[in-house]
Amino acid sequence: MSKKKVYLIHTVKQFMDMIYLPLAIPFLDENPEVEIFNIMDDSLLPDTLNEGKLTDKVARRILNYAHAAESNGADCIMVTCTSVNEAAKYARKFVNVPMFNIDEPVAKLAVATGKKIGILATLPTSPTATLRLIEEEAALQGKEIESVIKVVDGAFDILVSGDRDKHDQMVRDALMELAKEVDVVTFAQISMSRVEHDDPGIPVLKIGKSGFEEVKHVLQL
Repeated sequence: MSKKKVYLIHTVKQFMDMIYLPLAIPFLDENPEVEIFNIMDDSLLPDTLNEGKLTDKVARRILNYAHAAESNGADCIMVTCTSVNEAAKYARKFVNVPMFNIDEPVAKLAVATGKKIGILATLPTSPTATLRLIEEEAALQGKEIESVIKVVDGAFDILVSGDRDKHDQMVRDALMELAKEVDVVTFAQISMSRVEHDDPGIPVLKIGKSGFEEVKHVLQL
């Protein structure tokens, strides 16, 4: 029996350490009927950061990668970067296989969990993208929400430079501060998902595992 093909579209060259090894490998171990292929273009995130938003050029490149995945028999496509999540929403109109962004399941859960939602990020473009998803989901659920955004400036660069310990401590400190103000906190990037922390007294939602659970749901495994 042929395996189901899942394509992941990444925007950072560190995707092996951030996504594939901690999340995709356990998923494959639990679902041997699936195989995962990776498409990586590490110009996508810098171009988005330089413009401060998703651009048409970046969206078109992601659409091109989606078409490539579809032409190679993809059964499901997942974009793994929150800063470009709007591109996944755009591109799925033009492919004939399920396509979504890895943070969409977390947005649904955040809205269902609390009214005052904290969004914690280490990149300035991520919370804007996450907030858009959460507001869209709140409209669908007919719920009024408030949001509080906190960006841990410099933490992502520190992580990319190789100092995970310092990055994690910066995120932990910011989490404890933000938790005092809100009902639920969602991490706005998958690069933050491996941060271990004490219980801040409220739910903390992390991008990653729920995305792969959505893959499982889409593939009806």
